[in-house]
Amino acid sequence: MASTQRLTERETSDEMEKKGSQAMGPAFMAAAASVGLSWYYFFARGDKERGLFVGLWPPTILAFASYFNQRKMRRQIDMLAKPASSIKNTLESMMSK
Repeated sequence: MASTQRLTERETSDEMEKKGSQAMGPAFMAAAASVGLSWYYFFARGDKERGLFVGLWPPTILAFASYFNQRKMRRQIDMLAKPASSIKNTLESMMSK
């Protein structure tokens, strides 16, 4: 039983890493695009105020992405911390496969 639980925890941690990298992908792309747009406004168009305004977007985008990622991880940790629910989930996952 203990080895099964360790295996399930390992699988869960692998799934969390995959989901985390997938969730952060669009956020990183949006942040990089925002930096590029900021440089465009600041240097190419000469609109320094707009360039600075758009340049403030990447930290905000990444902060929101980090917050939502931490929320997902917290929910999964809470689910694993409750012994009855983790055993129930383990049995359900074993029965469904």
